[in-house]
Amino acid sequence: MNQTITVNRDLKADLKEQAIQFRQRMSDRATLVVNLVSSPGAGKTSLLQRTATKIGDEYRLAVLVGDLATDRDAERLKPYVPVQQLTTGGACHLEIPLVESGYELLDQSDLDILFIENVGNLVCPASHDLGEHLRVTLLSVTEGDDKPGKYPKMFRTSQAMVITKTDLLPYVPFEVASAIEDARRIQPELDFMTTSSQSLAGVDEWCEFLVRQLRKIQK
Repeated sequence: MNQTITVNRDLKADLKEQAIQFRQRMSDRATLVVNLVSSPGAGKTSLLQRTATKIGDEYRLAVLVGDLATDRDAERLKPYVPVQQLTTGGACHLEIPLVESGYELLDQSDLDILFIENVGNLVCPASHDLGEHLRVTLLSVTEGDDKPGKYPKMFRTSQAMVITKTDLLPYVPFEVASAIEDARRIQPELDFMTTSSQSLAGVDEWCEFLVRQLRKIQK
């Protein structure tokens, strides 16, 4: 016999509260938490490599790398920055308990920016607060410029959009202006940047953006 049980409580309330507390903890430590989200292969790891090369000597960075399986991205980042692997075992997104567990394994002293490289997915991660100050969606030019409208929640819940792999623009049907216009219909307050981890175009602008966000936390 089936029985319906009514629970007058948000089942995600505990996770939401945990994320709020983690964000406050990071604010108190003047550590900016940046959650990088994208489709698989959009260039999160490459952008983090370039970021560490550009500002890693001046600012103390660390990365929590989320993947369904393997530690390949973490191994790519280890020569550049302290890393902890977060393996979900098949889950399509990270959740705050796993993020906190990974953070506890890092050397946290004087950490300026903590990056969370989320699982490659434009759907599931949009619904999960990881205690970040800043959610950044990467969109590669190889994916098509219509993705903001097709995956609105991800862009609606982000504060910035970075268009990646712009060195490939001459070879793919992608209009930067169209992608930005599409995203602005969903989230008018988004900051926009274009980058190429191969040519390094836009990497300086990206790093300057991060430093400005860090300064807000440090006030």
